[in-house]
Amino acid sequence: MADPSAAIAAALTMAGTGIATAWAEKVVGGATVGAMAENKGLFVNGLILMVIPETIILFGVLIAFLLLNHVA
Repeated sequence: MADPSAAIAAALTMAGTGIATAWAEKVVGGATVGAMAENKGLFVNGLILMVIPETIILFGVLIAFLLLNHVA
């Protein structure tokens, strides 16, 4: 029998990590573009800072898959 609470938890996990990643990208992206407008040498550092929030969504996907394996 499938556990509906695990499915709901997986959905909430994906929604929460998606919102958190979008918020982090907004904050970091604005600051990075402003810094690169003043100094072109900050491109590589800015690119690295833009990639770091993407790990939030990867952790959310991992947790959601683990929860959905509990459902199946």
